[in-house]
Amino acid sequence: MKKKYLSLIIITGIIMFLAACGKEEVQPVDINEETDKCEVCNMAVVDDQFATQIVLESGKSMVFDDIGCMYEWLDSNKNEEIAGEFVRDYHNKEWISVDDASYIYNQSVKTPMAYNVISFKDKAAAEDFIKENESSTLMTSDDLAEHAWKQNKDMMHMGDMENHSHEGMDDNEDNSHEEMDDSESKDSH
Repeated sequence: MKKKYLSLIIITGIIMFLAACGKEEVQPVDINEETDKCEVCNMAVVDDQFATQIVLESGKSMVFDDIGCMYEWLDSNKNEEIAGEFVRDYHNKEWISVDDASYIYNQSVKTPMAYNVISFKDKAAAEDFIKENESSTLMTSDDLAEHAWKQNKDMMHMGDMENHSHEGMDDNEDNSHEEMDDSESKDSH
């Protein structure tokens, strides 16, 4: 009887060990600035504090140049099985799980596609940013899911962002599209 009981305990332990080893934690992949393009706006993704990433259950990784682009993709792809969502810390560019980060919305913060949301690894850093920047709103990942993702049209028309917008969007969604002439056909942020 003792042998059966001991064998059962050993087998149960082995099964539990194998089950625990079988599931790896999802990690973001490195950004390749030469080839990576945003899944939504098709702009080059710079390896900076604005880059975001989604990893699907299939293992496919998708990168975005602005957190607003990532949320537009999420809104349009609700049936996709997502293994992980990642943002970057505004100060040190460290990858953070979307659920673990704190966010600031401030219309004067310039982001690649003018969605004006930045992420922080810890809430204290976000609160320090608020103290130094008026009109900032502290947000959580739950807040982002309910956020009205609109591009800042005024910022889109400033400097090098003039021609960066999402084609096919209606003007009533606060997205603009400017036609580029041959002298302006640059793909830069």
